[in-house]
Amino acid sequence: TTPIVMAGVGDPVGSGLVTNLARPDGNITGNSILAPELIGKRLEILKEFVPGLARVAFLWNPDNDSNLAFLEELIIAVPSLGLQLISAPMRTSDDFERAFAGMMQRQPSAFVTTADPLIQRHIVKVINFMASHRLPAMYQLKENVVAGGLMAYGASLSDSFRRGAWYVHRLLQGAKPAELPIEQPTKFDLVINLKTAKA
Repeated sequence: TTPIVMAGVGDPVGSGLVTNLARPDGNITGNSILAPELIGKRLEILKEFVPGLARVAFLWNPDNDSNLAFLEELIIAVPSLGLQLISAPMRTSDDFERAFAGMMQRQPSAFVTTADPLIQRHIVKVINFMASHRLPAMYQLKENVVAGGLMAYGASLSDSFRRGAWYVHRLLQGAKPAELPIEQPTKFDLVINLKTAKA
């Protein structure tokens, strides 16, 4: 019976939170950052940035349904761009070293990841690893580039949370979650860390 406002969810329909974006059922509403739908565009940008790009490593968390949607989109996008995908799954913070080692054995020429909470809690470790191996990396969040990552393309997570406050305000005024369509972003940022690019 308690209304729930989601903010910055990657794939609300695919993860089973709602069945319809225009008219969410039950007590859940909020916004999406269209994360899985943009992974193909991230790869296109990465391919333009990295001459001779052949193999892309993907660090992801199989326990996050939105990450599964990322993988499905990558499986479609990678062949159309003439690339090979290197899957590097990890489920706990103890899995990073194993995931990195398995990924590097296959000699990736670039790297992509998601805004999964587990990965974001350890993003400095990820950024430092990519820098130490001089591996071009594409992130989902601008904040990852500010922290030293090479580049990011996506919707603003901070804007998503600000819009979440609007939903809370509407619900407190008596609106029902099912009456508030789930918003999708219309603005996307491409951010490049020039210092990292030069390195």
